[in-house]
Amino acid sequence: MSVTTSTTKQAFVDVRPDEYERTGVGSSGEERFREKERLSQMSSSRLKTMERLFSIVPPIILAIVLLVSWYAGTTYGHVNTLLLPAPGDVFSSLVQGLSAGTFFSNAWFTIQESIFGFLLAMAIALPLGYGLAKSRLLASAIHPYLAAGQAIPAIVIAPVLVIWLGYGQIPNILVCMLVVLFPMVMNTILGIQTIDPALTDAARVEGAASWSMLSQIEFPLALPAILTAVRTGFTLSITGALVAEFVQGGDQGLGSLVLLAKNQYNTPFMFATLVVLAGLAALYYACTWLLTRLANTIY
Repeated sequence: MSVTTSTTKQAFVDVRPDEYERTGVGSSGEERFREKERLSQMSSSRLKTMERLFSIVPPIILAIVLLVSWYAGTTYGHVNTLLLPAPGDVFSSLVQGLSAGTFFSNAWFTIQESIFGFLLAMAIALPLGYGLAKSRLLASAIHPYLAAGQAIPAIVIAPVLVIWLGYGQIPNILVCMLVVLFPMVMNTILGIQTIDPALTDAARVEGAASWSMLSQIEFPLALPAILTAVRTGFTLSITGALVAEFVQGGDQGLGSLVLLAKNQYNTPFMFATLVVLAGLAALYYACTWLLTRLANTIY
């Protein structure tokens, strides 16, 4: 009797959960297995929900605290409005500028400069970074000048470009390109140099040529660093455009609006322009985030 019972128990243990329904053995065990799987899925979904909340709630709370402190300081703290305007005045100036189209036209001017400067920098930085990572001779010849160019502030180079090229968007685009170029080159070099040589050697043994090596081996492996370069460069392009507009002192662009507000001591309008710039930076960040997700999906 004991032997028979032991054999039956062993047979029950050996039956896998996916065989319960086919064999008709252990329906209660199958239910327990499904219950555990359901609880595991619920726990995983709750964990993801908590992670999303922790990524959203703290910034919102911090924004509310800063806004309340700002309102209290300007309303009850007797802060000079030339130093810090009230939130209501900033909001009123923002609405007025949006309704008049002032922010849209000048933001579009700055967006054009930043995008063209970024695209020009990317067209130069990616092949240049690849060449510097692959050729010691090219690196020893160009890298010192690249580093020296980065050491010189763009705000110093901008007046020279204005003298050479005159006023307009062209010198602003070049200044934006110079601001973006060095970080993109360095990230591209890092991405290429961190590729495991064993992988490239194995690809050469399999007959990979220069183009197939670049497109199928080196580019996918260096893609995280390249995406970092793109995200950094695209965000910095706004800074480059604003620096150029500050130096040139024209009448178009968000940087020109900041200078105009400063000269008129119109701090509500200045803060409203900063809000537009913050929204533009958030839009750029969202675009680079979507680009990263798309690249991760493809590769």
